[in-house]
Amino acid sequence: MNEPRGTHASPTSEAPTIRHVFDEHGPFVCRSLRYLGVREPDLDDMLQEVFLVVSRRLGDYDEHGRMRAWLYSICTRVARSYRRKAARVRESLNPSFVEQESEPSQLTQVEDRQALVLGCQLLSLISPEQREVFVLYEVEDMTMPEIAQALSLPLQTGYSRLHRARALILAAVQRITSGDGHG
Repeated sequence: MNEPRGTHASPTSEAPTIRHVFDEHGPFVCRSLRYLGVREPDLDDMLQEVFLVVSRRLGDYDEHGRMRAWLYSICTRVARSYRRKAARVRESLNPSFVEQESEPSQLTQVEDRQALVLGCQLLSLISPEQREVFVLYEVEDMTMPEIAQALSLPLQTGYSRLHRARALILAAVQRITSGDGHG
C-alpha cells in the first residue's frame, strides 16, 4: 500500500459531485453510522440525512482536507442527533449486519455472527467518544490527524481516547478469556 492511510484521490481535479461522493464513500458512511450506534431499521433514514447535509455543504468542502474525515464529522453529528432523539431507548449497537458477497458455510456464518456480536458487545463497553476514535483508527484505518480533524478535537485527546478504549477492551477480553473457560 503506497497510498497514505485514509486518502482517496478524486478522478479529476474538478470539485466532487454529490453522485461521486455517494458512489465512492456511501459504504463508508453506512458503516460509520452503524458503528456510531444507528440501528439497522433507521440506517436508510440516517444515511439520507448525512447526504442531505453533504449536498447542502459540498460547496464549502475544503478540497485540501480529507473527504472521509469530513464525511465522518457529518456522520457523528447526525448519529449524535439520532441518539438524542432516541434517548429514552437504551443505546445499543446492532450486530445484525454482515457484509457478504458469497454464501459462506454454516460454520463460517455462526463464527462470523459470534465475532460480530462479541465485537459489538466490546464496543458497547466504551463511551461513544472513545468508540468513535477506536472505530476510525482500528476499523476504518484513518490516521489520528484525520480523526482529530473529523471529530474536531485536539490530536492528543484523540490519542488519549484511543489508548483508554484499547485498555478497556483489552481488560474485557482478558476477563472473558480467563473466565470460566467456556468460550
